[in-house]
Amino acid sequence: MTGQGVVRWTAEQVLALAPDAASRKAGGKLAAPGPWSEAAAADGALWGLCKGSGSKPYQTVVDIEGPGYQCSCPSRKFPCKHALGLLLLWAADEGTVGAATREPPEWAGQWLAGRRARGRRPGGDGAERKQPADPVAARRRAERRAQRIAAGATELEQRLADLLRGGIASADQAGYARWDEMAARMVDAQAPGLAARIRELSAIPGTGAGWPARLLEECALLHLLNQGYLGLDRLPGPLAATVRSHVGLTTDAATLLDGEGIRDGWLVLGQRDTDEGRLAVRRIWLLGQRRGRLALLLSFGAAGRAPELTLPVGSVLDAELAYYPAARPLRATLGERHTPPVPGGVPAGVRVGEALAAYGAALCDDPWLDGWPTVLRGVTPIPDGEFWQIADQEGDAALPLVPGARTSRWRLAAISGGGPVTVFGECGHRGFTPHTVWSEGEAVPL
Repeated sequence: MTGQGVVRWTAEQVLALAPDAASRKAGGKLAAPGPWSEAAAADGALWGLCKGSGSKPYQTVVDIEGPGYQCSCPSRKFPCKHALGLLLLWAADEGTVGAATREPPEWAGQWLAGRRARGRRPGGDGAERKQPADPVAARRRAERRAQRIAAGATELEQRLADLLRGGIASADQAGYARWDEMAARMVDAQAPGLAARIRELSAIPGTGAGWPARLLEECALLHLLNQGYLGLDRLPGPLAATVRSHVGLTTDAATLLDGEGIRDGWLVLGQRDTDEGRLAVRRIWLLGQRRGRLALLLSFGAAGRAPELTLPVGSVLDAELAYYPAARPLRATLGERHTPPVPGGVPAGVRVGEALAAYGAALCDDPWLDGWPTVLRGVTPIPDGEFWQIADQEGDAALPLVPGARTSRWRLAAISGGGPVTVFGECGHRGFTPHTVWSEGEAVPL
């Protein structure tokens, strides 16, 4: 397997693919030869049969080059515990998953052939080029949607004015019904971005000291977004694209891939899953090793089901990306992949002062940013009661760690051991949210 152009992953990289802690634990239990039979590897793929509770073993196949996974088990998680167990067996390099001496079984070969045929199409990620059947009808639909969003933004402006006129000090006693109804109106107006921001507003009242000020700040940003959309024609092109994106109007990924992609060796900095209403959202941050550009990939799954796109944290992927238009482009879509992921090194990183300057510059282009991806070098986590900080080695600058990620903080402190480390995370208005730390050259998700 490794002699055929694919570098064997480490156990940490495999476990970084797990959708949750329960999957990591279950996958670890299957990382033993006992339940496996006919496990083999060839041409950038692994496959094997795993004995389960039923009469038939589960058929598991992994495409390392994607990576991608297929298993006959009923799990709704990607990768499932069987795929994780098979990968861990391969990573351990103890001979259980040896080089194949014959062609893969039919159930594995068919899936691999179909997946790779899709991957060779322009776009490389299976994105189909869909031409509208009727361009005139498509234009009319777009115009009708724009009108509905404008009507929604106008209504939302009136509702925000009513909220402030009545005073926000009692907003913690009003319950969620008002916010839910307001968000539903924006869904009806086909403005999911506005609906999402309203739901975020509903979580602020009653959340500790100073919540009225935070609610007022977020209302102001929502007002600014409404006004931006209502005055879209008067905005510069890049800023107009940013506003459209935040409102919920997106560009088709396949259309982006029709243009010129940016090829680089993309280091996978971090991955984070969140549940957002009816969707599970996976964010994967990348850093171009030659060009130094940052990128964010989004992948979506139905509620309770992990998104399919996964990339090992700390690995490098030779691939092409296409960026969505914006004043400060960050979100991208994954195009053609030229090589499988291979282990990467430790990113260079910046000092705290440079991180703050980069975040400030990004805010100038996009005032609705929640955070800007940043690699900090030579920083040390410092506990101070509930308010932790992450400080430069020289101690001349520090950032507060965003409250709430208690487990991440303690894990970061344990790996640091009081010494300087390289950390990837997001720099935002509430502080720094750590996602990955490098220990002895290996990326460790937090």
